[in-house]
Order: sequence, then structure tokens, then C-alpha cells
Amino acid sequence: MKEMQLKYGCNPNQKPSRVFVENGELPFTVLCGKPGYINLLDAFNGWQLVRELKRATGLPAATSFKHVSPAGAAVGLPLSDTLKKIYFIDDEVQLTPLANAYARARGADRMSSFGDFISLSDVCDKATAQLIAKEVSDGIIAPGYTDEALEKKKKKKKGNYNIIQIDENYVPEPIERKQVFGITFEQGRNELKIDDELLSNVVTENKTMTKEEKRDLIISLITLKYTQSNSVCYVKDGQAIGIGAGQQSRIHCTRLAGNKADIWWLRQAPKVLGLQFVDGIKRADRDNAIDVYISDEYMDVLADGVWEKTFKVKPEVFTKEEKNEWLKKNTDVALGSDAFFPFGDNIERAHKSGVKVIAQPGGSIRDDNVIETCNKYGIAMAFTGIRLFHH
Repeated sequence: MKEMQLKYGCNPNQKPSRVFVENGELPFTVLCGKPGYINLLDAFNGWQLVRELKRATGLPAATSFKHVSPAGAAVGLPLSDTLKKIYFIDDEVQLTPLANAYARARGADRMSSFGDFISLSDVCDKATAQLIAKEVSDGIIAPGYTDEALEKKKKKKKGNYNIIQIDENYVPEPIERKQVFGITFEQGRNELKIDDELLSNVVTENKTMTKEEKRDLIISLITLKYTQSNSVCYVKDGQAIGIGAGQQSRIHCTRLAGNKADIWWLRQAPKVLGLQFVDGIKRADRDNAIDVYISDEYMDVLADGVWEKTFKVKPEVFTKEEKNEWLKKNTDVALGSDAFFPFGDNIERAHKSGVKVIAQPGGSIRDDNVIETCNKYGIAMAFTGIRLFHH
């Protein structure tokens, strides 16, 4: 098949719409559903991300995409009991490395991942399909599916769930093009290989980076390569825990991503883990209640006459002081940035979310200030010399 007609483009008024190749065949097959324009943008960007994560780490990888940026990305490291609980993993699921990767990618920012498009680096197995079946999602792309996984997915959304199989051996042309306002843009594809070599120029007093920290920095940089710029990514233990995408200001990226990382960590606090929800509550309502409970708007779910709709027992307020004390326990976080940090305020904000190692291009006229701020907190920072803008 050389082309596929789509229902419409980014919006219903944008017709006609199609995807096509000028030479050869389309490198994917739709096994179920009718993916749209934005679905395919998410699918192909997500596939590139997980393919690179797998090549860089040797581990199965997954990502959860929304509006052409990842809400989460991760590799298949085992889950702790606490992570299983905050990701709502049922005991009957026999987790595999790929399922672990998906659980981490989906669970990092559950609010943003609602209605996502999933990308998997490996053949989708039964365990991963079991996790996906419980979530609100638009579709999935993977290099293949086991019979059990495919059967389970075809039942999702009353048989309309988008299931795409990608040819994992497909290699695109080295030149890519797109049109804006009737004008064609052309550039070489970003085939930059991201590996430990990019982390060799450590410019801070602390020059120590463990193998695990380097792995997390590599994950952050590969994630940023497919995130709408400006972008910043916090990573811990093999998964993105906060992604700030598409901001005009670098500090706003750092704050946005840092706030998401903080929410991820706060969800692991005993008060949050101990929340008792009413029977039959929908997953989205539960996730939203947790998000509000953690925030400064907690009375929106704790007010009399309101809390009873969500909780069996009225929760105690999670005070600002308690939250700050819990946040101090989050350490060993890695941070990547797709372009240089212009001021030390980004480092100050990163430090508040437990950042210990940083990778960024360098090249600001205020590099000295940024390095000085890192030295203040004992943070190790590498200048990669490579910008990772994506538009």
C-alpha cells in the first residue's frame, strides 16, 4: 500500500487528508481501527523514541504520547512494590520487562497520559496487553503482537482500538520534507546517536557519574529528541518522571517538568498511598482526585459534601510542610535539556526536585553562572555540545 486516506487532518475541517510514500510501500499495517492524522504523528514519533531507547540501553522500552510529545518514557526495569501500587498494577498480571516499561511510561504522568498513543520497542506480550486494557488510550504501535495480546486489544473500544504494526527494519530516506503555508521545508533527518560519549565533557567540580546516572541521562536526551521544544526532562531509575514540553521559556520548561516530577514523588507519600477510595470509582476520577489532593486546591476534594463522593474515609490534609519534607527525600534524579540553560535559576529549580546529574548542550554566555550554581549543590553537569530541538 502506497497511501492511506484519513478521516481528516489535525481538525475536522482539514480535508482531504492522507499519508503516503513516493517510493515503495508504507512501512506499517493497521491491524484494527482507523487511526487519524494526529494518531499517526504520535505513533511514528513514539516508535522512533522507543527504538532508540532499546538500542541505547539494551532494554525493552515504551512511551506514552499525547499531541506529538511524550507524557512518559521508560525502559523495562523491575517495579518496586510502591511503584506497583501508584501505577495500580493488579496482582494477577505477571509482569514482563516490556510490561514494566509500559507501566512506568504510562504511570509517570497519569493525567497527561489519559487518551494516549502507546509505542513499544518489542513485540507486545500478554502482560503488557493486560495493563493497556485497563487504560483509556487511542492506540498502539509495535513491531508485532502475540496472538493473546492482539486478541485482547481488538476487544478494546468495542473493536475500534487503533492497532498498528510497524516494519522494524524500515529505514527512511536521509532527507525529510514538510510543507508550511504552501512552502516546502527540507532538512537532513536527525540521526544523531546518543550514547555515553556525549557525557564525556563534565564541566563541574563534581565529575562523578555512575553507570545508572549515565543511563538515565541518555534516557532523558533521547526523550527530548522527540519532544516538542523547548523541552526539559527529569529521569529517575530508568523512567521519565517529569517532561516539560513546548514552552517558550527555558525556566518554564524546568518548572513544569519539575512540578510533574514532584507530583510523581508525592504520590508515593504514605498519606497518598493510604487514601481509601469508594468502591467502583473510575480510574480517571481516582487519578484526578489524587492530583487535586496533592495540590494547593485540595479542598476541592476534601470539602464536606464533596469528599464522600470519592473517599470512604475523609483524608487528612496533606500540609505544605509535610509535602516539603517528603520532597526532600527524592534524590538521585537526572535532568536533560534540549538546549543550553541561560541562567542558574534553572539549576536552583532542578535542585529542589532532587537533581544530581545534568546533561545540556552548553554555550550560553552565562555558562559560568550555571556551572557555579551546580557546584553550589555538588551537581555533576556534562556539556554535550549538541542541541536537540524538535518541531
